[in-house]
Amino acid sequence: MPVDKRVIVIDYYTDILCVWAYFAQIKVDELKQEFGARIRLNCHFITLFGNNEVRIGQGYEDGGYAGYSRHVRELGAHFPHVEIHPDIWTRNIPASSMPVHLTLKAVQLLAGQGRLPETGHQGRDAFEELTWRLRLAFFRDLRNIARQEVLHDQLRALDISVEAVEEEIRNGNAYAALALDADEHRNRMIEGSPTWIMNEGRQRLYGNVGYRAIAANVQELLERDIDLPDWC
Repeated sequence: MPVDKRVIVIDYYTDILCVWAYFAQIKVDELKQEFGARIRLNCHFITLFGNNEVRIGQGYEDGGYAGYSRHVRELGAHFPHVEIHPDIWTRNIPASSMPVHLTLKAVQLLAGQGRLPETGHQGRDAFEELTWRLRLAFFRDLRNIARQEVLHDQLRALDISVEAVEEEIRNGNAYAALALDADEHRNRMIEGSPTWIMNEGRQRLYGNVGYRAIAANVQELLERDIDLPDWC
């Protein structure tokens, strides 16, 4: 069977504070390892944890923050490839994921301008590595990643210019990029985090999807001869 050499675009939607997205990073890394330049992952941020006092403190029926902490730690026991701090969601609680998303959109804009250092780890570029380190900083190290000084520390650790990032925020560009993600969240009816969308929206995978299912969708698209939906 002839193989289509096109690059498969994957739109990947997450909230930085979503534990399922934290668990899923291993799948992102494996996809990049297996498919390399044959895929392009476009990262988008959806604000599910925009107001944590309302969503969790008041809104989580099984005990507020303490109950949600217990829930996240119980989930983490099933995913030994990552670490969950024992005090998660009970101390150093971010008020919102929005400051993190705004900073990440600014860094993403710098990446598009070719203004990020050639640093990363395990095949990740600087933007992808920053995203992962921020998840680690919260879930493993219990840092309040909504705080500006914590965000700046993470930027400096990767030699990303704090001033350049803050300029993209001051001039409104990062806000505009985050607003576009919010529009896509609504218009594409994204159910939650993480969500993988391929084939111009015709194929989507949501939540705790196994790696083989994600890879099978990518492989099927790579093997198509023409850009039309299959009959089966």
